[in-house]
Amino acid sequence: MGRVQDKVVLITGAARGQGRSHAVKLAEEGADVILFDICHDIDTNKYPLATPHELTEAGLEVEKTGRRAVTAEVDVRDRSALTRELANAVAELGGSLDVVVANAGICPLGADVPIGAFADAFDVDFVGVVNTVHSALPYLKSGASIITTGSIAGLVAASQPAAGGPLGPGGAGYSFAKQLVDSYTRTLAAQLAPMSIRANVIHPTNCNTGMLNSDPMYKQFRPDLEHPTRDDALLAFPAMQAMPVPYVEPEDISQVVCFLASDESRYVTGSRFRVDAGAMLKF
Repeated sequence: MGRVQDKVVLITGAARGQGRSHAVKLAEEGADVILFDICHDIDTNKYPLATPHELTEAGLEVEKTGRRAVTAEVDVRDRSALTRELANAVAELGGSLDVVVANAGICPLGADVPIGAFADAFDVDFVGVVNTVHSALPYLKSGASIITTGSIAGLVAASQPAAGGPLGPGGAGYSFAKQLVDSYTRTLAAQLAPMSIRANVIHPTNCNTGMLNSDPMYKQFRPDLEHPTRDDALLAFPAMQAMPVPYVEPEDISQVVCFLASDESRYVTGSRFRVDAGAMLKF
C-alpha cells in the first residue's frame, strides 16, 4: 500500500471501465483523484457511454478508500472545458498535479455508421488525449508521470493496414487515433525527459468493459451472425490473443497504471506496455 501516497492524479473516462478501475486502484495506493467523464452519448457511437450517476459512484468509490475525489462532466474534445475544470480541481486538491492518465475513448464500429464516426473517434481518442495532456502540462513538475491509453488494435493496424470492411469509418478513426497516441506519447517523452517528467503508453487487448461488451463489437467478432449475443462473441474473442483467454480485466491494466504512476518507474519513459495476453505475438 502507499505506492502513490499523496499524489494527485487526473483520469479521463473515469466513470466506468478502465478509468474507474484506475481511479480506485490509485486511491487504494494513496492518491487523491480527479475524475473526468463526458457523461452523455455521442450519436455515431452505437453503444451507451457513461452516465452522471456512474461518475458520482466512481467518485464515492475513491472516497471510500479515505482519499479525496473531485468529479466533473468534461468532454475531452473541449480544450477550454478541460482547462477550466482542471484548474478548479487542482485548486481544490491543494494546487499540485502529479499524474495524468489520458484514458477516455470510444469505438464507433460498423460499416453502416456515417463518416462523422471517423471524426468522432479521432477527436475523442487522439485529440482528446492531446487536449488532456496539454491542459495538464503547466502543473507538472519533476517526477510527474503521463500515461496514455493506446490499443493493440492500433498496433495491428499499423503493421497490417486494412481498408474498409465491417470496421467502417469509426473503426478506421479508432485505429488511426491509437497509432497516433503511440507515436505522440513517445515523442512527448523525449521532450519532457530533460525535466524528469515521464510519458508512457499502455496498449490493452480486448478488455472486459462496456466498449467490448456491446452490440457493435459482437458484430465485429461474429460477422457470420445477424444479431450476435455476448455468448456468441465469447466464442470468437479468444482469437485475438495468443493466450487462451477472451479478454483481460480492467484491473490488469490498472496494475500497470499504478506502476507507471509510482516512483517505482522513475526512470521508465518513452515506453510501450502491451497488456495483450500475447496478442501481438500473433501479428
